[in-house]
Amino acid sequence: MLIAGIDEVGRGCLAGPVVTCAIILKEDFFDERIKDSKKLSKKMREKLYPYILENTISYGIGVVCPLIIDKINILNAVKQAMHLSLSRLSSPYDKLIVDAVALNHIDKEYIHPYKADDNYIQVSAASIIAKVYRDRLMERLATIYPFYKWEKNAGYGTKEHIDAIKECGITEVHRKSFCKNFI
Repeated sequence: MLIAGIDEVGRGCLAGPVVTCAIILKEDFFDERIKDSKKLSKKMREKLYPYILENTISYGIGVVCPLIIDKINILNAVKQAMHLSLSRLSSPYDKLIVDAVALNHIDKEYIHPYKADDNYIQVSAASIIAKVYRDRLMERLATIYPFYKWEKNAGYGTKEHIDAIKECGITEVHRKSFCKNFI
């Protein structure tokens, strides 16, 4: 039975997109180091990233930009990104495990338990791939907007990031609905 796992990253950020990954791992693949991306160091995530991809049957990335997040709200943006990542899988799957988000219009058996990224390797692997993908994107955006230090905070609401917003204002990469208290 092929199981697809899906997770999101960047839900609580002040800047940048929300990113999801849907992934189908090889059937017998297991590695105890693979766990929720929030529980791993950046160095370990970067180390596991190519290893996970080598042991993947298929994966898809879904990205929803701040403009859409502001328009439809973060939960709907997460769902949209999840559907995008699922649509990008090049291989069929038998079952889907989603981390804590109930999706509509899924024609396969699926579950959406809370903390799935702690209990299912497919969801943990999706979490790592999505996190590395998004962090790299934010590092590239930091070269365009260096004052916000996104290479360090990935767009999250750190003191340094909030101070930069107060001093310089927001960019088109910021989520206006998330930053309204700082501008």
